[in-house]
Amino acid sequence: MGEIISLKRESLLKYVLQLADNALILGQRLAELCGHGPILEQDIAITNISLDLIGEARILYQYAAEIEGNGKTEDDYPYKRDVRDWQNILLVELPNGHFGYTIMRQFMFDCYHYYHLKAMTNSGDERLAQIAAKTIKEATYHLKYSSEWVIRLGDGTQESHDKMQEALNDRIRFFDEAFIPSKIENDKSLNGVAVDCTKIKASAWAKFTEVCQTANLEIPEVKFPQKGGKDGVHTEHFGFILAELQFVQKSYPDSNW
Repeated sequence: MGEIISLKRESLLKYVLQLADNALILGQRLAELCGHGPILEQDIAITNISLDLIGEARILYQYAAEIEGNGKTEDDYPYKRDVRDWQNILLVELPNGHFGYTIMRQFMFDCYHYYHLKAMTNSGDERLAQIAAKTIKEATYHLKYSSEWVIRLGDGTQESHDKMQEALNDRIRFFDEAFIPSKIENDKSLNGVAVDCTKIKASAWAKFTEVCQTANLEIPEVKFPQKGGKDGVHTEHFGFILAELQFVQKSYPDSNW
């Protein structure tokens, strides 16, 4: 019986880290734009979204530390893990690029994130359900924000339309990974706890399609979705993110300030 409980705890830990990693890496990417937004209002808006996501990641890392015990804290997970230990989807680690790329990446993530949180409010794990109920309020705003910008740019000038179509063409192959279950999401010990991401795909894609059509954007067909991030196989961009994120900790291990 003790072994079963231990295995379930380990599975729950990995699942919570997967969710936290998505939020933190996208928050880190958006933080790179602080002071570099196209206009002041959007600079502030993107920075606020970054803070929302990092805040969500913190809550999840705190829960992970409680699950694991052994004196772990929320800081151990972002600062003391190597590349293959991270389980975020590839989409969130892609470079910002021009504003169209940033908005399209955000919109794709928001379509997944909102419906995932909505489903997670019914999780059999009370703590995860509470976290989802709290963070879905912010995710609702994020989806509204990115949807409006996709429409504004896609249905704007010829230049803005072309840039949004370029971003869509480039990043669409990374969208479906969010809805392909990882090993941990398929773990039977998490039945009723983990969200079945295959069941939220229809709603997320319906929202995605609706907004793209309103923006006069053509959704390309994707025969081979890019995946691997959930299992620790990342793009060439990820090492650079960690180098920046973990620089101080690696230079001055276990420092306090």
